[in-house]
Amino acid sequence: MAADLFQTDSKRLSRRTYKKILPFILVASFLISGCSSGDKPQAADTSSGSSTEIDDDTPPRDNTPQVLTPEASGTAVYGNDVVSMDLSNVSKGYMMLTYSGNNEKVKFQVEGPDGITCTYLVSARNESVVYPLTGGNGSYNFTLLESADAAKDLYAVAFTQAADTVLEDEFLPFLTPNVYVNYNTESRTVSEGSSLVKECRSDLDAVNEIYHFVIKNVEYDTEKAENVEYGYTPNVDDTLNTGKGICFDYAALMTAILRTQRIPTRLEVGYAGEAYHAWISCYLDEIGWVDDIIEFDGQNWSLMDPTLASNNSNSSVKKYIGDGSKYIVKYTY
Repeated sequence: MAADLFQTDSKRLSRRTYKKILPFILVASFLISGCSSGDKPQAADTSSGSSTEIDDDTPPRDNTPQVLTPEASGTAVYGNDVVSMDLSNVSKGYMMLTYSGNNEKVKFQVEGPDGITCTYLVSARNESVVYPLTGGNGSYNFTLLESADAAKDLYAVAFTQAADTVLEDEFLPFLTPNVYVNYNTESRTVSEGSSLVKECRSDLDAVNEIYHFVIKNVEYDTEKAENVEYGYTPNVDDTLNTGKGICFDYAALMTAILRTQRIPTRLEVGYAGEAYHAWISCYLDEIGWVDDIIEFDGQNWSLMDPTLASNNSNSSVKKYIGDGSKYIVKYTY
């Protein structure tokens, strides 16, 4: 991992002014090949451990956790005898589904206005589960499917419902817990994140601290990778407690911590080369360089990937997640 810290213009942009999710996928330094197209960056003082040069009088950022708690408000509920879809809070970037049937194989599809359909395996019974609406404003279609022929992997539509959505805030889907980024006020992940960033003076500093904590304290679990089943759902506290996980776990853990620190973060799933993989993107108010890992060349952010950057054997991890080339996003959660 590169030790030098780099900096650029410390100008801050307000979240409302700079309304853009700036993508960066945490990439290990062994994959970074100097993407700056401008003047050669100057190395900053590394003794402070800060990711940007900030005046000593700048107070620490507020590290109080923010945990948005989804709820099934019951003001807009649709369904039948096997499913309930609570669409009361679609304007907040989520919906809640409760399956009460007895079919062993059940899937749920969310088709967004962006034309992308996310398919989830429904494992919970008689329990409300949160699903994110990450396709922006527009019309969503929600479809529950039950197995009709398990041997042939055939499914039949059990219920479908449409809803038009105008988000109260475009960042809400990326600040709220959901089925894949699941945490609450009692989660260790929340308190750990707050502790990690207590001395940070900016969001960029916070990302730096959280990023390095995750890559240093979570080991890639090759046995789990070899045996993981379709429909696997990360448990962020389990990843934190065991210090092991696959790419989905790395991404979910870091997403959860960043969201609880009010930093909008996307959990992204797609392909790194030919390997199916998960990583993150997040939104920052600042423009800056951190460690030669998060790089900004004046126009573009580099891609970042916590799994590749973690303390693992490069060759062994590549077997499961590819070499970090040609990232292609398929789904966002």
